[in-house]
Amino acid sequence: MSRYRIHYAPPADQARSAMEPALRARFDTAMQRLAVDPYGQGSAPVKADEDRREAVAAGVVIRYYVSAPVLTVTVVRVVYI
Repeated sequence: MSRYRIHYAPPADQARSAMEPALRARFDTAMQRLAVDPYGQGSAPVKADEDRREAVAAGVVIRYYVSAPVLTVTVVRVVYI
C-alpha cells in the first residue's frame, strides 16, 4: 500500500503549530499511521462522502479529505482541548 502525503489547510496548520511539543509529537506519529491507510485507523466518512472523513489522532479530532488519485490527505480541521 502506498503512503499518502499529509497536507494541512491553513487553519489546521495553525492549530497543529499551537500544540504543546509533546502533543504535537504524538499527533505527528498518529498522522504518519493515518498516511498509510487514511480510510482505516478508526476514521469514519462524513455523511455519504467516503473521501471526506473524521478521525481521532492522539486524542485530537481531525477532519480531512482523501485524494486517492494524487495520494494526498488534506487536513482541514484540527480540534483539541
